[in-house]
Amino acid sequence: MLDVRRLRLLRDLAHLGTIAAVARAHAYTPSAVSQQLAALQREVGVPLLEHTGRSVSLTPAATALVQHTETILAALEAASATLAAARTGLSGTVRIGAFPSAVPTLLPAALVALGRDHPALDLLVTELDPVDMPDALRDGRLDVALWHDYDIAPVAPDPGVDSVPLLDEKVFLAVPAGGPRTTIAGTRDAAWIVGTPGTLCHTVAMRVCQAAGFTARVRHHADDFTAVLALVAAGQGVALVPELGATHPPADVRLVPLDVHRRTRIAYRRGAADHPVIAACVTALESSVERKGWGAPR
Repeated sequence: MLDVRRLRLLRDLAHLGTIAAVARAHAYTPSAVSQQLAALQREVGVPLLEHTGRSVSLTPAATALVQHTETILAALEAASATLAAARTGLSGTVRIGAFPSAVPTLLPAALVALGRDHPALDLLVTELDPVDMPDALRDGRLDVALWHDYDIAPVAPDPGVDSVPLLDEKVFLAVPAGGPRTTIAGTRDAAWIVGTPGTLCHTVAMRVCQAAGFTARVRHHADDFTAVLALVAAGQGVALVPELGATHPPADVRLVPLDVHRRTRIAYRRGAADHPVIAACVTALESSVERKGWGAPR
């Protein structure tokens, strides 16, 4: 019988890439992870890992086993959901992840509704960049996540994560109000304010400019849209800002709508859709968006 805990370590190695990263995710030592993976290899009777210097990669047999592991873990999540549905009332800790502009806009009304309707739930919110959401869901640091991508920079589906659409936002080009009306192509010589390299916002800004035929001349890096808009108002450059990040723009900023959209989804571990806590979170978030009148998913 295969050990599910060891299968989970192999699955995480496939996603995280290194034994050290798997060890950090599980609060193990790297040697402990290596020992567990070696034990799994003995259980299955075929090589699972290939070592090249200090790096390690999965064999074809290991890759196939990871695919089966995703199905096994999803079945366990579904079993937990069935048992939870048999209990009376909702209780326990719910770890909710959200990107920065969702925390002051999408979350507050949903948290109030959840606290009112299910007072035994302990709601914990963590602010994360979308690129970190799948790992946080897989390793249990999050139970629910507000996860987004952009139509110009779609994120590939994660086999361990399921989701439902929540919101489709228009993206704006933010420019100083005193300047001439412009388009993306007209900012070729302008200074740009973009997110930190490695974030999705940074990737999107680079791709939008590349699609217009130039490389952005980056002057500032900022991840908070309030700070981004303040820099634009101060004449420090131009930037891309989605609808949720531009609910209260400064008077000195003009917002030019673009044919680019940010798409937010409610994500959770595969198999957990029918868990009553997950269902309650989905309902609360959908109601929050509906009451605010923000764009429905396209």
